[in-house]
Amino acid sequence: MSLIELNAVSRTFGAFTALRDVTLSLPEGRIGLLGPNGAGKSTLLKILMGLIPPSSGTGRVLNEPLGGDRDAAGNWRLRRLIGFMPEADALVPGLTGVEYVALAGELYGMPRREATRRAHEVLSYLELEEARYRLVEEYSLGMKQRVKLAQALVHDPPVLLLDEPTSGLDPAGRDAMLRLVKALGVDHGKSVLLSTHLLADVETVCERVVIIAGGQVRREGTVAELRDRHRDRFRVRVQGEAAAFRAELEAAGVKLLADNGEGEWRVGVPQGWSNLTFFQRAAARGVVIRSLVRDEETLEELFLRTVI
Repeated sequence: MSLIELNAVSRTFGAFTALRDVTLSLPEGRIGLLGPNGAGKSTLLKILMGLIPPSSGTGRVLNEPLGGDRDAAGNWRLRRLIGFMPEADALVPGLTGVEYVALAGELYGMPRREATRRAHEVLSYLELEEARYRLVEEYSLGMKQRVKLAQALVHDPPVLLLDEPTSGLDPAGRDAMLRLVKALGVDHGKSVLLSTHLLADVETVCERVVIIAGGQVRREGTVAELRDRHRDRFRVRVQGEAAAFRAELEAAGVKLLADNGEGEWRVGVPQGWSNLTFFQRAAARGVVIRSLVRDEETLEELFLRTVI
């Protein structure tokens, strides 16, 4: 089953266009929605949740139409299939952690007793068991992020929409959150749509990437697919009289793309250049090549090339 199918979805707010003709077909799995602040990521999440309708276009999430149809009890079916973790705190002052998560369960349509039981289970899983009876406004930032994740998990949805889940966290808290999110996908079979402007978060968690900027999808595919492997680019590390060797390479048409100052270069070679030529010319100059590998574009380079 496809996770998301969108066809020419746009959303305007007065004269401002937040999304423009977004067409996507995404399988289930862990997907990064990557883009700068203001790119339209949060608007897209709200449309997928059914919180706002598209101005034009159509789509489905888990084969349910955007917004979802109502079940026999009058509840929106799609919202029961999704757990949403907003970027903003969205906490209710005066409630303890377990009360807050149980309330979310009830709002998802769970009976009160079941919602309370699940709240305890999820808080224990997220290592908030000892803090479950404390007021949520007393939580640290890392604990607030976890309790927001808990309320998204309480009804055990197959899909999680996470809006900037590591926002404001220190490095240790960020790593812990990313490990949790990845485990939910790998170990518990959840589909995850992770909205972020942090490339490292996507590389840590996700299998696929959607790059969005200016309200439009710029690139989409697996991380491996989107990284261009350049057949004419190499990373080379040398030891010895590097300056003379470098000058000889440049005279032969090799372009120096980057130099880290410690004998490691990124270079582009002319057509017909052989790997053996590196070693022949190095030997002639008394230089030792410590490593020579094809240069693969990083996700950061891809992102910058795509959105700028």
